[in-house]
Amino acid sequence: MIYLDNNATTKVDERVLEEMLPFLEQDYANPSSMYDFAKKPAAAIREARVKVRDFLGAKNEKDIYFTSCGSESANTAIKGVLNCNREKRHIITTSVEHPAVLNTYKEFEKQGYEVDYIGVNSQGELNIEEFKSKLRKDTALVSIMYANNETGVIYPVEEIGDYIKSHSPETRFFVDAVQAGGKLPINVKDTNIDLLGISGHKFHAPKGVGALYVKPDVRLTPLINGGHQERGLRAGTENVPYIVALGKAAELAQEALKYELTEVKRLRDRLEEGILKNVFNARLNTSIKNRVPNTSNIGFEYVEGELILLHLSDIGVCASSGSACTSGSLEPSHVLRAMGIPFTA
Repeated sequence: MIYLDNNATTKVDERVLEEMLPFLEQDYANPSSMYDFAKKPAAAIREARVKVRDFLGAKNEKDIYFTSCGSESANTAIKGVLNCNREKRHIITTSVEHPAVLNTYKEFEKQGYEVDYIGVNSQGELNIEEFKSKLRKDTALVSIMYANNETGVIYPVEEIGDYIKSHSPETRFFVDAVQAGGKLPINVKDTNIDLLGISGHKFHAPKGVGALYVKPDVRLTPLINGGHQERGLRAGTENVPYIVALGKAAELAQEALKYELTEVKRLRDRLEEGILKNVFNARLNTSIKNRVPNTSNIGFEYVEGELILLHLSDIGVCASSGSACTSGSLEPSHVLRAMGIPFTA
């Protein structure tokens, strides 16, 4: 089998599995309990939080909150910010965000919020001038992804954060970094990013664990109410094995980043070159250099993507024609539609 769908999910690294197994088999105590048996799980959570802090370049591990996935991180950030400040009812995002972001904002639109969706050009690059023209003093929140899950295009989130800080300092800035984690260096302490979300299964942790970075001065209402866990922001008994796994995966991803940025990019470029050379009417839907190193988006004129995927599956190649989160939909990719890609391509 040839697996080419690592933006959908990744295989759990054996070293990650080895690290988490003891907390499934013997060190299974509730980390909130007072007895000695609970000390090791509690310490493991603290250690994992430090590893994720280092992975994201945060100043303090207390700025890291564990979640179940990228979608929960996004919902916690968006709903937490907007529900804390109901006076400001203007939002800015892009037309190419993940459904976890776009569909959440559709719900806020139903509540009377005004949402501006910033467009992209034919290569998937963000229209920065349009963003600047839309930012207002009453903008409550800006959400822009770090890298697109379908095209791999990297967005200038540091530049955007700086612009928000200088022109509307009370506006909060959330970055969905699910497709950047493990593929690009992230260093939030040197940016004006207020909130940033990741998902472990995108970089060789199991499905079911993620994290949200929250700058200390940001106020949020919790998405899940209940106990004291995650300093009251995310109630529910901590999933110790998966949190441990996330910490280990973050540590390994940081160590492998140089390989990702060089060797994986070389393999991607070789694949694209081979397809364009040997397949009639093939085209790169985005060919810019400013992409995550593992992602290609290729169109084949007058051939249905689903048909290609079925043929690839028959010969043992796993690929996708868009986001895994919308694979059950018959609608064309909202990302390619925003780029103006004709659907004969």
